[in-house]
This record gives sequence, structure tokens and C-alpha cells, in this order.
Amino acid sequence: MSENKSRLQTLFEQGEFVVTGEIGPPKAATGEGIREHAKHLQGYCDATNLTDNQTAIVRLSSIAAGIHVLRAGMEPIVQMTCRDRNRIAIQSDLLGAYSLGIKNLLCLTGDHQSFGNHPTAANVFDVDSIQLIRMVKRMRDEKVFACGEQIKHDEPRFFIGAVANPFADPFEVRVYRMEKKINAGAQFFQTQIIFDLERFERWMELVRERGLHERAYIMAGVMPVKSAKVASYMQKFVSGMIVPDDMIERLKKAENQQAEAVEICVEQIKYIKNIKGVKGVHIMAVGWEEIVPTIVEKAGLLPRPAVPGVKVAVV
Repeated sequence: MSENKSRLQTLFEQGEFVVTGEIGPPKAATGEGIREHAKHLQGYCDATNLTDNQTAIVRLSSIAAGIHVLRAGMEPIVQMTCRDRNRIAIQSDLLGAYSLGIKNLLCLTGDHQSFGNHPTAANVFDVDSIQLIRMVKRMRDEKVFACGEQIKHDEPRFFIGAVANPFADPFEVRVYRMEKKINAGAQFFQTQIIFDLERFERWMELVRERGLHERAYIMAGVMPVKSAKVASYMQKFVSGMIVPDDMIERLKKAENQQAEAVEICVEQIKYIKNIKGVKGVHIMAVGWEEIVPTIVEKAGLLPRPAVPGVKVAVV
């Protein structure tokens, strides 16, 4: 295996069904909680996302959070949004992240600042997510900055990820947008949280029709929803997400809603695993990381595969 390849990339290339988790950095100058969460995920997830000021709320830097994950012995996937940085700052951060041992990058546009705790902040959006993907690919493969200047040595060789939403309208356009990201350089995708399995299957049919499942690794996003109240809130107020009524009713009727949430998530993973073209699952249990080992075990995803000769750098 090339020493430049991440564990995540290697597992995909080996044909493994990959499992990733997610950690939301704190609104504080500490990495203690991140390291604790990473320990919960270790041995159960192959890598974990570190979100980049999610919902436009100020939090510990995703790159700094990624370093804490490395120190905990796990492999990070650092998110990079276009909302807060121009192309100079983005490229500077990319050089810094890679120099510290971070090899997986997830490229996003980012939530609008009006949703966060600084709604009057100036947005940047110097580039969009597709342009960001292309910029990262050029830095890696052509060894040039966005301006065309040569990177003389030690270019950042990221495994490039992107996001896809099978539930936003217009439905068919989401597949075309995914294809644009692949053409720009995206190598793997993590989807929006999936509750409507039927619609996700239809989306995957369109993905397969265009052969996109053979050009990038697709990970299906799942989430254990702790209660019917939370599920109802997501149904009403979280755009781009479909939460079926029958799922909410099932949670309402359960004696133990958290236990039922785990069962629902496990059932979803087992179903998704049999959909052609799906190469992994991304478990988003932010704030409930300790439940991930239970979900992974019940879903029959243990033991996680080893990658001979690959060690996670401790910085």
C-alpha cells in the first residue's frame, strides 16, 4: 500500500463495507471530549468525520479536532466548507492539515450563516463545493495552486470526499450534481441521513443507470433518533430530509424509545447493505457517540477489517 493512502481509501479499494462515524467539535477550546468520543468509536468505525462549524455555529476548528482524533488513535475525515474562507485561506488550511497527518477531506458548501449564532456575519462562498473539489484535486494531481502556480514539493494528497442528498428536490437533479462532483474529483460520498428507504432505493437506481456507483464509493448516512419528539422536529423543521410518519409512530408506541431507535437504525443498515452500489454506512450519532458500538455490533459489522502495515499517525 502507498504510504500516502489513508486507511479509509485502502479499505474501499480492498472492497470492504466501510463504517464511519461523526463527531461535532465543542464550542470550547478543549479536545478532551473529542478524544473521549473517538475512543467510543475506535474499533467500531474505520474513520470519523469532524464537522466544520456545523449549522454555522462557532466551534473548535475541524482541523484541530482531527488532530485530537489522531492523538486518540483514530483516523479523521476533516470537513471543509466554503462558507467561511476564500480560496487563499482554504488552500493554506489544506496544506496545514495534510502536514499534520490528515489524509481524508470532505468538501461541502456549508450552511448559510443566517442559521447560526452569528447571523450578521459576512459570508464568503468564494468557491462552491464543486469548485473546491476541483481545486483540491488539482493541488494533488497537477501540483498547482488555484492560481496556476506550481507546488514545488510536498503537495497535499487527500482522499477527496463529497456529500449527496437523495431527498432534495428536484429529485433527478441531485444525481446530475453528484456526477459533476465526481467529474471534479470526488472519490467518495456520504449521503444525507436516510429514513425513507424506498426513495433512497429509487435514487440509487438513477445512480446505477449513470454508472456513478462504479466511479465513486457511496456511503449511506443513517442516524439513531433518540425519541419521537426529535423525529417529529426533524420532519417539520429540517429541510432536505424525509422522516416517515410510521417511524415516528413506532417510536411513540415503544416502551423504551432509545432502544427502539437503535433497532430502527440497525434494520436500516441491514437493508441498505444489500442495495447494489452502496459501499459503506456513515453513522451520525452526534451527541450520542456511545451508542455507535451497539449499533455496529447489532448490525453485524464486526469485526472491522484490518489494514496491514497502516498505522494512524500520532502527532
